Amino acid sequence: MTGIAQAPHRLSSALVKAMFLPLLLVLLAWPAAAQQANSGVQTTWRLLDYVAVDYGEAVQGGQIVNQFEYDEMVEFSNSVSERIAALPDHPARAGLQAGAARLQQAIADQVPSEQVAALAKGLAGDLLAAYPVPLAPATVPDLGRAATLYAQNCGSCHGPAGEGPPPAMAAIDPPPIAFADRDRARERSVFGLYQVITQGLEGTTMQSFAFLPEEDRWALAFHAGRFAFPDVAEGERIWNEHESVRRLIPNMAALAAIAPAALADKIGEERAYAVTAYLRANPGAVVTADGSGSLDTVRDKLAQSLAAYAAGDSDAAEELALSAYLDGFEPVEAVLATRDGDLMLEVEQALSGFRAAVSAGRPEPELRQQLSEIDGLLARAETALAPEAASELSTFLGAFVILLREGLEALLVVIAMIAFLRKADRTEQLRYVHGGWVTALVAGVATWFAATHFITISGASRELTEGFGALLAAIVLLSVGIWMHGKSQADEWRRYIASKMNSALSRGSAWFMAGLAFVVVYREVFETILFYAALWTQGNGGTILAGALTAMLLLAIIAWVMLRYSRKLPITQFFAYSSILIAILAVVLAGKGVGALQEAGMIPITLVPGGPRIPLLGISPTAEALGAQLVTLLIVIFGFRSSRRKSEAAASPAE
Repeated sequence: MTGIAQAPHRLSSALVKAMFLPLLLVLLAWPAAAQQANSGVQTTWRLLDYVAVDYGEAVQGGQIVNQFEYDEMVEFSNSVSERIAALPDHPARAGLQAGAARLQQAIADQVPSEQVAALAKGLAGDLLAAYPVPLAPATVPDLGRAATLYAQNCGSCHGPAGEGPPPAMAAIDPPPIAFADRDRARERSVFGLYQVITQGLEGTTMQSFAFLPEEDRWALAFHAGRFAFPDVAEGERIWNEHESVRRLIPNMAALAAIAPAALADKIGEERAYAVTAYLRANPGAVVTADGSGSLDTVRDKLAQSLAAYAAGDSDAAEELALSAYLDGFEPVEAVLATRDGDLMLEVEQALSGFRAAVSAGRPEPELRQQLSEIDGLLARAETALAPEAASELSTFLGAFVILLREGLEALLVVIAMIAFLRKADRTEQLRYVHGGWVTALVAGVATWFAATHFITISGASRELTEGFGALLAAIVLLSVGIWMHGKSQADEWRRYIASKMNSALSRGSAWFMAGLAFVVVYREVFETILFYAALWTQGNGGTILAGALTAMLLLAIIAWVMLRYSRKLPITQFFAYSSILIAILAVVLAGKGVGALQEAGMIPITLVPGGPRIPLLGISPTAEALGAQLVTLLIVIFGFRSSRRKSEAAASPAE
């Protein structure tokens, strides 16, 4: 009876297993399949990148000049076609296969290298759009954290310094590899190490570390790749002195992909090992040393944008064009501004023009012409950003001008508030103003610390913070300026003083002043620390500090002069001058705020041909920014007239 009673239970259990076991197998296989697909995409992208770069060494003027290289190009293009056909089903796969066929035919026809490069780069961009995968770390790897992770997870098997397994583990078959073994390490790329760390190695004790965050796996790959290459100092010298070497590794993706042996084929073994040592110990050098890695991102994103535009996907084209600025140019904008401010403005305006043309649906040939002009500007920018173009004088002036420019805007507002409280004999409220700007400085330091150690402030986040901060400050300054203008007549000021003589400023007014001081100062501090963070990566820390201290000294002198002079000014003149100054700042900040939001992609761009560009005044040649400043100016004029009429009306009965 028991057996009969248990039969239905066994049957239902069998049915459950029969139903869910296939599903379980699918779920277990899914991550492995996804990783295999990612690996195929990454390999395909590398092949396309290689074809785009090296085809010119195989074919010149329609003739084969290097048969070995040409055969390799044919082989790689065939492999690209096969690998794309093997990718998981996707609506874009047929288009990718057609693109691969066009690339194969172009190589077979021995067309000029520019055409092959355009086809290969366009196909690579389309590939990543359809099958997004990490080809390089999204941020500069944290090698300090990597050392801790290595000690916790890897050192017991591979040795604390990568020298190989300790005697107790030598019997393992196969034994853990010695990262310090140069004969093996020379063939190993950082990307290859990342793949093994992520996937593990079947048939060995090497497990998958896919549970670690992606940035930690990249950092571990760079750290493990350092042990066989210790000559960091010599590598730094070669990297800084030879532009030809820097061009071989223009960005983080190239650094992650290249094996020391491949680099040795181009620059010699010892030099390759030294450069490998330096870059794997300082991976940020490919982005910060001359900006070329970041500028290559601009080129790639713009090429992808044009390809998407040609395919009829205008939304993707706009997003990629915006990414070219935020992810490519914006990270080096601060440094370029200190080296060649006019060129920085030219590049910024050209990128804005391209985005505006995409948004307006301009003809494709026109966009191609714009890209050609932008490429020329980027070539000039690479020259300006090269390490040899840096000097102690340019670094000093950059640090000095940035702090003086940003600090002066905040200083003018804070000094005006301090002077007002002194004129109104309300010095007990000064602590609110001082509390506001001091808190802004502390918040700025905290922002710098967080951005350095915990988070990455993206280009979009920076522009949004600057944009909204500028617009908020402009709105507040508008109201303050109009109010101060209304008090610029002697009778009106006497009536105001009489009404306030026996009472302190309200708590709300005091906190309003504290908030205004905080917003105005923090906006400038935020922008300044990001500029300084970019400068700091260039080295010359002592020169940067000297420039900053000199600017602070000059700002202190300006503050002292303004406060001293404001005490001697008649109260009506003080309010008249202050209201005009604050109104001008409101107009400037309105333009800067709209401009920053345009750079973040929140506001469209409508270029005004021949329009002026004066960054100091927030003037840029777009209808939106100029319109915002015009509206602000009209509000100022209307507000000034209205406040004067009210003052005159209030004074009439007394007469």
